[in-house]
Amino acid sequence: MKRIYLDNAATTKVSKNAVEAMQPFFVEEYGNPSSIHSYGRTAHKALEYARKSIAEKVNAESEELIFTSGGTESNNLALIGCAYANSSRGKHIITSKIEHGSILEPCRFLEKNGFEITYVGVDEDGIINPQKISDAIREDTIMISIAHANNEVGTIQDIKSIGEIAREKNIVFHSDACQSFTKVPIDVVDQKIDLLTINSHKIHGPKGVGALYIRRGIKLNPHEMGGGHEKGLRSGTENVAGIIGFQVAVRQMDDAAVAKMKGRRDKLIKNIFEKIPYIKLNGHREKRLVNNVNITFKGIEGESLLLRLDAKGIAASTGSACSSASLEPSYVLLSMGLPAEWAHGSLRMTLSEEISDEDIDYVVESLIDEVGKLRAISPIAR
Repeated sequence: MKRIYLDNAATTKVSKNAVEAMQPFFVEEYGNPSSIHSYGRTAHKALEYARKSIAEKVNAESEELIFTSGGTESNNLALIGCAYANSSRGKHIITSKIEHGSILEPCRFLEKNGFEITYVGVDEDGIINPQKISDAIREDTIMISIAHANNEVGTIQDIKSIGEIAREKNIVFHSDACQSFTKVPIDVVDQKIDLLTINSHKIHGPKGVGALYIRRGIKLNPHEMGGGHEKGLRSGTENVAGIIGFQVAVRQMDDAAVAKMKGRRDKLIKNIFEKIPYIKLNGHREKRLVNNVNITFKGIEGESLLLRLDAKGIAASTGSACSSASLEPSYVLLSMGLPAEWAHGSLRMTLSEEISDEDIDYVVESLIDEVGKLRAISPIAR
């Protein structure tokens, strides 16, 4: 059976080059980078080369980047670490209603511990108006956290405008860029970003590795303590092999790969809209990640469509993989004003550069078939 993977926003296949680069650090150069013997020095040198290479991708200095276990840890460290380090200045934080759970849950934790959070709304395309951010600022606002691109609908935010607003008011600006990193240009200097979350497994690197950019002078409280690794902000022996794989994945994601994904994305959207009626594209049409296609099919349940596609070898999702066990409609789609019955019929397809034109043809024909069958038996489609 043909197998097509369209859930790259959840995770990606580790590239062959990344696997090959990691291998020696499992079985040959396996030293602890904190050790002073030759094994440790070799590991340390590789670690610092990777740090410099990844930092350069966002125009940061190598000493401004610390490694973590992934996007969730980086987001938690950014939110909670910044909140407590700056609580003497104020206890108000601004974020949006469509952030990833690894932002919203730390915010809820902070609310239970004396902080106040303002959740800014979005328009029907998932766009956050920077003016709403500006209007929400108070004298005690210490932090703004807005994702660069939404993980469900792919909408890309104007983080430069938000960064400029924050910098003018001396407010720390954090952006979760796990979905956009390497797909959309990021310049932490030009975009006035103080904290930036990135990770590996969304870009064909290994799972369990991420990083947090921390602009020089920004204060954070660590929430993992021990040997003082990563400038004392993230104690624990670094995952050297994973970090090497991360660095290779960053280097491999170039303009050609981005252009290829965009072309396949546009073809998939065009063909679906030409051949299937009563559908809606969720997210902004142009300000959109190059690999994201999120469509609502009126009159059916997204989970049913997902399972039928899986039986045909097509892997997709109905939203964030982090909340896929929930039967509730997507809070992102609801926040964008989509009715609950429409939100239930959403399907997210996220591509990689490996997807071919033939794959897209197969996906579209499968959708035509399965959507038709589901609508034929659905009482809400009549």
